[in-house]
Amino acid sequence: MASDDHRRGRITAKGRARERISYADRGMLSRTEDPGFVHTDPWRALRILGEFVDGFDALARIGLAVSVFGSARAAEDGPDYAAARAVGRGLAERGFAVITGGGPGIMAAVNRGAADADGISIGCTIELPQEQGTNEWVNLAIDFRYFFARKTMFVKYAEAFVVFPGGYGTLDELFESLVLIQTRKVERFPVVLYGSRHWAGLVDWMRERLVDEAMIDTEDLLLFHVSDDPDEVCELATKGVGRRGPRAKRTP
Repeated sequence: MASDDHRRGRITAKGRARERISYADRGMLSRTEDPGFVHTDPWRALRILGEFVDGFDALARIGLAVSVFGSARAAEDGPDYAAARAVGRGLAERGFAVITGGGPGIMAAVNRGAADADGISIGCTIELPQEQGTNEWVNLAIDFRYFFARKTMFVKYAEAFVVFPGGYGTLDELFESLVLIQTRKVERFPVVLYGSRHWAGLVDWMRERLVDEAMIDTEDLLLFHVSDDPDEVCELATKGVGRRGPRAKRTP
């Protein structure tokens, strides 16, 4: 190769053509204040793919698990916290891992209960403006930037959903699970709501509005159970699962 030739991979340039090529390593290793490529859709697609890969890799071998949702604002000395801790412990004693959002409140209570029974206590955290951090009882933590990637983990690796009182995020998880079951995007799996007093108004509204106005079928109200007993919640969520193995799921 002549002294004035420049080579980039399989490309060799000389003379004026040298000005038309760039060097991959030079571009990759250079630093700018705010490189524009990180704001492009192709780069976002790679970040999204990375979240799925990390989530699948971390959770593929956890075995049987139940996803549990509830308010981050539940007080540690409150009755819902105590019930959630009992559910976490009861699920772990039945051989199930617990999967929560990894934050405080109900999530911490469930993770704490599972840790009490030396169970697998998973936290799928989410990047939010109000940083909450991962609660201290999580022994397998996965951080997510995208809600939809995180939600896929909740569904794909759980045999059931348990839903405690909560806000918008909790309601989002509840209705997404019901939609997936109703539309047969996943095989039917148990959805258990804890706290009949909390859920009564919503269930009545669904019956009086959604059913009576033909927005949903009467049978759609049978897609979930309501219970006030932590032991019954654990039984409803896990009944028969250990004997038949993990349920066959289609990924949402």
